[in-house]
Amino acid sequence: MEPTIEIRRFETPDDALDMKERGGIDIVKMRDGTTGMHAVFEPGWTWEADEKPLLGSPDSCPMRHVGYCISGKLVVRMIETGAETPIARGDFFDIPPGHDAYVDGGERVELILFEASGG
Repeated sequence: MEPTIEIRRFETPDDALDMKERGGIDIVKMRDGTTGMHAVFEPGWTWEADEKPLLGSPDSCPMRHVGYCISGKLVVRMIETGAETPIARGDFFDIPPGHDAYVDGGERVELILFEASGG
């Protein structure tokens, strides 16, 4: 089979997390299992209040996130140590599992997240 270029768009996601007026995450999946996510968090968004309930209320976010910040400022806190790291426009980041987060300030946070296929 000849290799082909695959294109997906966040406007037609395969899945989505709707956080109502606080934002949401659109998820696209490639044939090989790689996923891309477009996350939008409005001012006042917190992981604790807005995303945790949609994930079954774990103690902290169980996922690793690799991505790029398009706009705004997100503060990510590692639960075990309490260490807080601000992520701002232009930052490429790798966040390990075991965190929570909140929007810092009055600007919308917009992120692109990547997750490689398992194989």
